[in-house]
Amino acid sequence: MAEPNSLTAVEMGIDTHQEPVVFLRADSNICRSEGFKANTRIQVQWQDHSIIATLNVVTKAVLPLGKIGFSQIAWRRMGLSGEEQVTICHAPILHSMSAVRKKIYGHELTEQEINDIISDISTHRYSDMQIASFISACAGDRLNIAEITALTRAMVKSGKRLQWHQYTYLYDKHCIGGIPGNRTTPILVAICSAAGLTMPKTSSRAITSPSGTADTMEVLTTVRMSLAEMQETVRHANACLAWGGAINLSPADDLLIHIEHALDLDGEGQLVASVLSKKIAAGSTHALIDIPVGPTAKVRTQHQARHLINMFCKVAAALDLKVRCIITSGEQAIGNGIGPAQEARDILAVLQNHEDAPSDLRERAVFLSAQLMALARNHPHDDVSAYEVQARNILTSGQAWEQFQRICEAQGGLKTIPEARYQLPLCTDHSGTLLAMDNRRLARLAKLAGAPGSPSAGVRLHAKIGTALGEGQPLVTLYANSQGELSYAASYFDNNRDLFMIGEAP
Repeated sequence: MAEPNSLTAVEMGIDTHQEPVVFLRADSNICRSEGFKANTRIQVQWQDHSIIATLNVVTKAVLPLGKIGFSQIAWRRMGLSGEEQVTICHAPILHSMSAVRKKIYGHELTEQEINDIISDISTHRYSDMQIASFISACAGDRLNIAEITALTRAMVKSGKRLQWHQYTYLYDKHCIGGIPGNRTTPILVAICSAAGLTMPKTSSRAITSPSGTADTMEVLTTVRMSLAEMQETVRHANACLAWGGAINLSPADDLLIHIEHALDLDGEGQLVASVLSKKIAAGSTHALIDIPVGPTAKVRTQHQARHLINMFCKVAAALDLKVRCIITSGEQAIGNGIGPAQEARDILAVLQNHEDAPSDLRERAVFLSAQLMALARNHPHDDVSAYEVQARNILTSGQAWEQFQRICEAQGGLKTIPEARYQLPLCTDHSGTLLAMDNRRLARLAKLAGAPGSPSAGVRLHAKIGTALGEGQPLVTLYANSQGELSYAASYFDNNRDLFMIGEAP
């Protein structure tokens, strides 16, 4: 005989991102007897599986009586296959929400309170709304150094921490983002690992950008790797270029990031904790942080960049991680390609020393490689000329390309870069000099063309700031895999032509 609160599980096929959602009929006995309403948090159990989910109430036209529907993420986390009898009840009280309310009123959180919040988030006890409350309470520079340090520690504890006992020092690099096409990491890893630095590099996929390093690398080789596969690759090639999501590094951070971008909030304290938690969880001992600054970059001013550097350095020191933060130019896109396949073409062009390789991508990769090599030798950031010579020699001699191939072969071999089905040049409507470009809207243009969901989709630039342009000259070429996406992106460009500012040079 079925338990009173037992219902038959049905998959609804609804994508609710990372938040588990279940569906009940408004006229069900359970809804009435338990007082369940829309957005009630309920606990669902089946055998030894249990989740806390948000309830959506539906009509009888949507769901048969005696059934409970599951969103895709709820279905996967419960491990259901169909027609199982599950039981439901009210979700347990989340005591850590009292700490969130404390922060909303502007009070400092203790390390234990932050641990409790992150523990509940990482085990999926918080709804998206509750996560949003925590993020909003911490935004606007409302976390002090002690709180950021505690948040970083808690994020590290929320997932796996990689151990590399055979290596004394491990090196990493991170760019805080906001600049389309800035795909220096694969080139830097090839140069620095060829120079002798051990770099088990884990990278993320795109969340709001046209491509993340993992998306671009996946065009070229396998990036979904187990820890054992990563370790074998590093033993073989002194480096790897893997997707961090496959090995569960700082999973609470991934949940926070999804909500941050939905809110369009990017608090500095949470940014620092996000970056450093991933580095520490990956086992890094040294990390280079690239901070591009520009009018349409994530960081807009030198003052904001210096404030961020101060936080990075203080928190990293408290957690025994050596970091070097470098401010770079964020005025325009780096390289010519935006989107996984287009960026991959630029990477290979630089590594293979093609004459038409984007010089800005090459020079930035060499500069950042020199900075990481100097950090490894404990040399100051303003005295890296010898390391720049070394990095450039490794690149121009072909050593970096050989090293990159060695890494890719260890990860499953180099792939053929996919081609987009459609392409369309977008041209200037008047002559002049390219004075500026809007990084955010340029990234959006590539996303509307289908990147990164379609790896071959994106944008290829034909001009950089300072280029003299004639009327009707191509500015960019769109690449898409459907006529609809191509037209959609082209229409966006027509309505946002000022994303490229063309005028008289000063």
